[in-house]
Amino acid sequence: MKVTNEKTENRQAYLKIEVDPPEVETATEKAYHRLVKRVNIPGFRRGNAPRPVFERHFGKHELFHEMLDDLVPDVYKKAVKEQALEPVAEPQLELESEEPVVLKVIVPLKPVVNVGDYKTIDLKPNPIEVTDEMINSVVDQLRHQHATWEPVERAVEFNDLVTIDVASTIKEEPFINQKGVQYQVAEKSISPAPGFSEQLVGVKKGEEKEFKIEYPADYPQKEVQGKEASFKVKLIEIKAEKLPEVNDEFAKQVAADITTVDAMRQKISDDLKKRVGDRCKRDFEDRVIEAATAMSQVEFPPVLVDMEVERSLERSLRYIQNSGQNIDEYLKSINKTVDQLREELRPSSTKRVAESLVVGKIAELEKVTVDHAEIHAEIEEMVQTSSGDKEELRKALESQHNHESIEDTLVARKTIQKLTEISQSEKETKKEA
Repeated sequence: MKVTNEKTENRQAYLKIEVDPPEVETATEKAYHRLVKRVNIPGFRRGNAPRPVFERHFGKHELFHEMLDDLVPDVYKKAVKEQALEPVAEPQLELESEEPVVLKVIVPLKPVVNVGDYKTIDLKPNPIEVTDEMINSVVDQLRHQHATWEPVERAVEFNDLVTIDVASTIKEEPFINQKGVQYQVAEKSISPAPGFSEQLVGVKKGEEKEFKIEYPADYPQKEVQGKEASFKVKLIEIKAEKLPEVNDEFAKQVAADITTVDAMRQKISDDLKKRVGDRCKRDFEDRVIEAATAMSQVEFPPVLVDMEVERSLERSLRYIQNSGQNIDEYLKSINKTVDQLREELRPSSTKRVAESLVVGKIAELEKVTVDHAEIHAEIEEMVQTSSGDKEELRKALESQHNHESIEDTLVARKTIQKLTEISQSEKETKKEA
């Protein structure tokens, strides 16, 4: 076997492997003995057909490709060992020639991470600030949640809830036809068509209105893009939103343990502080990781980004399914393909891979570890916060693979915490100096 390392770039080794004929023959004979036991050849007991007869019956070309299943993993393993390479993922293989057998192999190599002087990172968290405006905004949201809808005797205004009969066509073909449907007249709504809400404003109860709307060429639903729809709408009922007064009675409706407006506002303030605090913490951690990555040199093979893209895509599609949406319909509504989503995820996936490698290297330098007690505590927390079968989840999380995954997560978490502490301690030292 002759192995040539043609080049190494982007942390990928490009190998050319020429296999000696005796090795090919040995692998072919092995494949023949395996396959001859599986097929029935007239005139011979199963497994006893001579190889020339078997090749005529089974096909020499098919036997060759069956032989490759034995040959390729073996020669690849030998080639990697001979070249002293450290693969980080499965290789890309291409059969360049059959006689002699020549393989082109792209081997993704272990990343190289040269971490910068992360101990000089000088950042601090953004201050946590909860304003009266933020509290008032939450109060307004709560008022809308507890609002009632009451019939009114006036023309339609934006934000009204109307009951309507709708009849429509596109090119004289039936389109949307419903009776007694409730519809909120939201400004700039594009459902069921852009401008539909605006056409209802000013219409009174019992009145009918006919109008036409042309769908834009980039409308989410492809089947109506660029088409004109004719609508006929009859107003059955108009309801206006009645917001509750902000008083102690309203505060009691918001939560059973709240009896006054002041207590309600204090509860909202406390919740906002926690949410804002969590967001500030995540933002600070992100900035510290970005700073550590920016001062580091990281090289890694593209396959790591491909793997991260697939993981992100799988999470996105699973979220869509869990929310009750059909994936094909969702893609149609945003006018994108799975491949387009995949490419959109590539920049953020590349960033995550680089940051993960830097954090991993810093964990190694700082000798960050976790013990079994920490892993089991994390598993228990995951089990207790789960709404599914707790015992089944606990059993799954206790597997070797999940143990390692949880350990990696905890090491990364502790490393990020250490980085944020280093960043802040450096700042405090400079102040003291």
